[in-house]
Amino acid sequence: MDYSDDFTGSGAIVMDDFGDYDDCTSVPEVPAYLRAAPPGQRTYGTLSFNRRSKCWTIKGDPCVTELAKRLFPGCDGRGRGVARFTAHRRIIGDLNWLMLRYPLEIKESDRTRWENALEEAREYAVRREQALRMPETATPPRETFSGELLPFQKQGLGFMLSTRRCLLADEMGLGKTVQALAFLATTAAYPAILVVPPHLIRNWQREVERFLSPDGRLRVHVIRGLKPYPLPEADVYIIHYLLLRGWKEVLPEQGFRTVIFDEMQELRRNGTGKYSAASLLSEACENCIGLSGTPIYNQGGEIWNVVNIIDFHFLGDWESFSREWCYGYNTAVVAKPELLGEYLRTEGLMLRRLKADVLSELPAKRRLVQEIDWDDQVYRELMKPVAANLQLLRATDDPSRRAIIEDAISQQQRQATGIAKAPFVCAFVRALVENGEKVLLMAHHHAVMDIYKKELKGLRPKFITGRETDRQKDEAAEAFMSGRTDLLCISLRSASGLNLQRASCVVFGELDWSPAVHSQAEDRAHRIGQRDSLLCYYLVSPNGSDRDMQDALGLKVSQFVAIMGDAPQSREDQFLQQTEARERIRQLVEKLAAETPPQP
Repeated sequence: MDYSDDFTGSGAIVMDDFGDYDDCTSVPEVPAYLRAAPPGQRTYGTLSFNRRSKCWTIKGDPCVTELAKRLFPGCDGRGRGVARFTAHRRIIGDLNWLMLRYPLEIKESDRTRWENALEEAREYAVRREQALRMPETATPPRETFSGELLPFQKQGLGFMLSTRRCLLADEMGLGKTVQALAFLATTAAYPAILVVPPHLIRNWQREVERFLSPDGRLRVHVIRGLKPYPLPEADVYIIHYLLLRGWKEVLPEQGFRTVIFDEMQELRRNGTGKYSAASLLSEACENCIGLSGTPIYNQGGEIWNVVNIIDFHFLGDWESFSREWCYGYNTAVVAKPELLGEYLRTEGLMLRRLKADVLSELPAKRRLVQEIDWDDQVYRELMKPVAANLQLLRATDDPSRRAIIEDAISQQQRQATGIAKAPFVCAFVRALVENGEKVLLMAHHHAVMDIYKKELKGLRPKFITGRETDRQKDEAAEAFMSGRTDLLCISLRSASGLNLQRASCVVFGELDWSPAVHSQAEDRAHRIGQRDSLLCYYLVSPNGSDRDMQDALGLKVSQFVAIMGDAPQSREDQFLQQTEARERIRQLVEKLAAETPPQP
């Protein structure tokens, strides 16, 4: 696979079929500290590889081992004359530098392993230097990827291709998912496993189908349950974090080539079954991509846990990391977080872009449809009363009477749909707010809003639902605009006249039949004074009324196929939309009637 046409700039770095680099101008030389020590010198000890602890062990003169422990924070060694170095490509460079001054005799059975490790360290150092000089960009092949990347996303793809074990830490809304899928399409490193939060299982499944397998050529399997079972043959497997502990011993043996951890801040705490399983899974894969807009929540030391999953001991062991980077031994507060962030970027482990950095490449308003999970049992329970209304509908031919009953059935199904997916909408919104977004959450039914109020209580949301006085409505809007809350829940038809341009995201937890209602709700944030690229999420359930309403709105999963009511509506447009909504409701009720047998 040749990407030479996709690299930009004079003297661009070009990747060949095997992920290597061709030199268009000059390839950086191998650093002096990675050159081989000349033979025939006096040796100061021996170097061997410990397969159990996966480290290189020096047994030698105290002058060498003491120096190693003093110079390198990640160097371990209890006892006189012993020093251990983690077998990490970056640390191998430190060890080789030491050996240039104090040559060591390499154990014969480990000589080939050492030569391979040193060559890998050289390639890593050269690639890192190339990336610093001129960031590479790449475009996925059209045969395996059905999408278009923005320029900064092509750079993100180039970054992942050059490192293979890294953290893509772009701010939320910049397309980390599509960049990760572009990486899969480019490398074809299957089978791959995606580890994602529970509420995003369906969305990842849809995105894989959309970008990687529009013709159904890729096989996708969603792993279910804590108890392992024989996995069917597939190209992409999807599992959520809560199941990892049950599959801890099984997944590393499945031969996965790539693992992608979405919302990787889920692994910011070690010592859990989930964390241990993720560590073993990552170790078994040749490619490990972490995705997170906020890999750190409370203390900077959490980044050590995240990085340790991606690239074991990249930051040394915990004791040395906390001693050198934090305020004290075994503490988790990083003394100079800016310096640590810069180190992760220059070492090629992390790439982070903010919306402000790429705003010129983004449209003023982006609309994304995400399919989320729902509670099927709750939905079925709430739909039981519909059977009685269907009986009434079958018993009358009066058009006016039928229209009233159809409206009642439609409202029942819409409310049941909204309630069944409400907990998953809340999980999605919680992730947005915790990522620093300022969110307007739109819904229609009071019963749904009541669930939001309970589930999102910890985020101190404010509400404008039509049940508040004018004063309470003004106070809620002012609290959002002044920054006293980052979450404002608004009824779809109660948002007129509000000016809420502080919002960075608009989330539709429920849908309306009218495109204009959604457009007007979006415009509460997309107004004069809005200097961000507004992200509008439409969260849809796999069943219930959402499917029919998507069709009515011109929505398809993960994209809009039509502009929704952006121009002012004429009276004729309003009449046509009302007529179409009436026809959609009639069709929806007919489908329900066909699925529900008459009661005896």
